[in-house]
Amino acid sequence: MTASKRAWQSLVVLLAGMCIALLDTTIVNVALPSIRTSIDASEATLSWIISGYALAFGLALIPAGRVGDRIGHKWVFFTGVGLFTLASVACGLSQNDFQLVASRVVQGLAGGIFVPAVTAYIQLLFPAQMRGKAFAIMGAVIGVSTALGPIIGGLIIQAFGAEEGWRLVFGVNLPIGLATLVAAAILLPGRRETAEVAAGAAAPTAGARGSAPSGASAAPGTPTTLGAPAGRGGGEAGGSVKGGIDWVGLVLVSGGLIALLVPLIQGEDEGWPLWTYLTLAAGVLLLVAFGAWEVAYTKRGNLPLVPPKLFRHPAFTGGVVLALVYFAAFTSIFFTISLLWQSGLGHTALEAGAVSIPFAIGSILGSSQSNRLSQRLGRTVLVIGTAAVALGLAWVWLVLLFTNPADLTNWLLLAPLFIAGVGNGLFIAPNAQFIVATVDRGDAGAASGVISAMQRIGSAVGIAVIGSVFFGTLVVAGSSADAVATGFVNSSAAAMGVSVAFAVVAFLLVFALPRRTAAPGGH
Repeated sequence: MTASKRAWQSLVVLLAGMCIALLDTTIVNVALPSIRTSIDASEATLSWIISGYALAFGLALIPAGRVGDRIGHKWVFFTGVGLFTLASVACGLSQNDFQLVASRVVQGLAGGIFVPAVTAYIQLLFPAQMRGKAFAIMGAVIGVSTALGPIIGGLIIQAFGAEEGWRLVFGVNLPIGLATLVAAAILLPGRRETAEVAAGAAAPTAGARGSAPSGASAAPGTPTTLGAPAGRGGGEAGGSVKGGIDWVGLVLVSGGLIALLVPLIQGEDEGWPLWTYLTLAAGVLLLVAFGAWEVAYTKRGNLPLVPPKLFRHPAFTGGVVLALVYFAAFTSIFFTISLLWQSGLGHTALEAGAVSIPFAIGSILGSSQSNRLSQRLGRTVLVIGTAAVALGLAWVWLVLLFTNPADLTNWLLLAPLFIAGVGNGLFIAPNAQFIVATVDRGDAGAASGVISAMQRIGSAVGIAVIGSVFFGTLVVAGSSADAVATGFVNSSAAAMGVSVAFAVVAFLLVFALPRRTAAPGGH
């Protein structure tokens, strides 16, 4: 079977939106020191700029997927991209901490609104035999966008200066967002057109084996509509499930996660007063209440935000923790390196962005081979990937720990970051299919939504924890350049040590996943 021309055109539009959403997860890292001096931002604000975006992104994913299933994905995508573009402009125009953090949260929320439409459209527009290729292209765009963010941010700040450059880091989304909106209005099929575009694919050749019938769900591991059940009733045999959005569950889980992040980010700034511990306890209680609510909500015949039955599979539970811990490990490293390179060692934003080039190259190389290796090696490719990330980060940690600050250069980090990048590329593309493979086929859509949300939440938690450690251990004994460099190197080593711990835990959790997944179209 082949995909129609309209399907491929739609994919280009969708991936343009995906590109700016993922680019903004990393491009801002190199702008943090400039933001700090430009608007006199607090240390907590720097963490919120990254964590607030990631948390809002993750929390919006599942309900946005559900809304798209109900009213059609075209205008959900259009609305999300439009809001993202406006929020990007607001970020660039921000005059103080509150305005910038609020705009970043809205930006993350908007990203979480339109990104589910990308996977939904791939599922709906591409025949079963072509989805793997479409998802592989999407994975490559994700990898390249994320990896190149610090470099692009560094180039912009280098060209326009620190004061205007960090604002243009957000402003770069304006032309891309506007072009994407125009293209989406023209090219993306509406709800009724979608079936016609899918039907326009060439019929399967006679006797072709493994061809999925029209309307068949994807194989385990193929992302379906985020948060939507794969089939009627979300896989519940013999039962009718109400498909409304679980607003109470969304409020409980959002409140719980925010209650955990606020003290982790603000605690160091505030000196860990009593309210921080009370808020942490409240966060735990809200998450427990969320779990109890989801069970009760499901028993009443409703479609929950996070189906409790997924966690009957211990391997899925381990996989969800793996997604959270891994993203906490790898998304935080350039937060640390960017602050060290610019605020600590006095390098430019471009030089700080250049430090990430080996990681970017490694990620691209690893992701280009991940699909082929996962088919040949199964889970072993994830073992190799997480081991390489843990090794690379441990090497970076040792360099920071034992190198004199005056002798610290990007050349010392080239090999370890390249190794970590290759490992990241090997892990990122295939990890979701192995986690989804731990649940029943009919639950693949819901499982994909949970995993995607946990990845974003993991990024938020990682930045919160790493930021707290980084600024909590930052002691500068004097005003000389050597004293500043020594203080920042020491705090960076402490923060990187936590990233290494996250990476090691991720490596151990990989063994909870199945050795192999079903072949596309298989059982």
